[in-house]
Parts: sequence; C-alpha cells; structure tokens
Amino acid sequence: MPKLDLKNAPGHQVLAAAGKKALRPGGFGATDQLLTFANFQPRETVLELAASFGDTAIRLAKQYGVRVTGIEKNPDSVARAQVNVATAGLTQQVQIIQGDIFHLEQISEQFDYVLAEAILTMQTDAGKAKILRGIYDRLKPGGRFLSHELRVEGANADTIRRELSATIRVNAAPLSQDGWIRLVEEAGFVVESYDIGSMTLLNPSRIAQEEGVQTLLTIAWNMFTRPTIRQRILSMRETFVCYHSDLGYIVLTARKGN
Repeated sequence: MPKLDLKNAPGHQVLAAAGKKALRPGGFGATDQLLTFANFQPRETVLELAASFGDTAIRLAKQYGVRVTGIEKNPDSVARAQVNVATAGLTQQVQIIQGDIFHLEQISEQFDYVLAEAILTMQTDAGKAKILRGIYDRLKPGGRFLSHELRVEGANADTIRRELSATIRVNAAPLSQDGWIRLVEEAGFVVESYDIGSMTLLNPSRIAQEEGVQTLLTIAWNMFTRPTIRQRILSMRETFVCYHSDLGYIVLTARKGN
C-alpha cells in the first residue's frame, strides 16, 4: 500500500493513521442511534457506501444477522476488507466489491437499506443529488436510506465550510438540519426519523468514552512523536473548537416510496 502523504491527505485518513477508530462526525454514539432507527431484521439486505476495510459491514452482519454488500473505490482497501471478512468467517454474509458511489447503477441488486456515513458532506450539490439518485434506484420499494452526516448552522456557514475544507484537505459542504432534510425529500424520499447533536470528533473525553483510554493514549503518542500528524490534528481541532456551536451531526432515516 502506498505511503500516506500525511501533510495533504484527507483529515479522516490522518485521524485513522493516528489511531482513531470513530471517524464519523457524531462518533459511534450517533451511528448507534441511526442503527436503532433502522431496526434491522435478520436476513434483510444492506448496501454500504464507501465500506473501507469492512468494519461496519462485519459489525452489521454479526450484530443484526443482515446480509451486507459494501462498495469501496480503493482497491487496496477492498483487498484488506475481503481479508477481514474472511477472518471473521462471514464470506457467505458479507461481500466487499470495488466500485464507484457515483455509478451505483453498476450494481443490479436492490436492497432493503442503503447506508451512507460521512459521504454526502464531501460532495458538491450536483454530486449529492447524483449519489442520492443512485441510492434511490438501489433500494427496493419501501426500502430505507440511512444517513450520518456533518451539519452546519448559522450565519457563518459559508465561512465554516471554507475553513473546514482547508483544514481537512477535502471539499466540505455540510448542510443545515433543514437543508439535509430538504435535500433528501427532493430526491423522492420521505424522512421518517432524525436526530442531531454536537460534533465531538476530537473531544478527548468522548474519545476515551467511545473508543477507550488506550485509543486516546495511542493518538496522543502519535501526535507527540509524529510532527505532521500533530500539526494536522491540532489544526482540525482548532477549527472544530472555534465553530463548536455551529457544527454538529445529523442522522436520519428516509423511506423510498412504494
């Protein structure tokens, strides 16, 4: 696998290199709330977008008995995910395939659920709309879209988006609570449930609570011994703290019409 360019890599890759496990804006807690909303039943089917190393797909299969297909663009991540699935003994229940979230039409199957976490935030308005069209088409009639995204509120939203993009080294275009709901409804979905909260991605006490003290110590050690990681994480944290009252997460479920 190519060596990661820590100076220019997207923020979530830097955080993962530092040892962080929860890379979504609302952490594991918000994802758990989303999965509670979903109320999966055994043998239902889930399409996960940007499945990375397969960790979430494996968790869903083990915890809920669902069948999961994960789509991931990076071939190295796909290979690693497939090894992880095999190691977990879930090759009959989980498959990770290489593909592009902008071309979901390449998948012929329809699913009971499509799960997308921290995907739409990083897209333009046109990109968001295209992905949502693909999600809609990949759902069975009555199927449900499960979303976990970054949320921005207030009069400084444009400034916050610019500063976020600069610090995480990737396009960041989060919407407000109302903006996310409106976007999903304009794609033809009916929003069923949602929840919002603060973004605590780099809050030390939340890291210790959700990911364990050992993870917090690992991140601290990597920041101490690796200057580029330290600079990147401190820069991200500064932005998050500066705009903490306007930044947060939203999780929502939305149903496709019959």
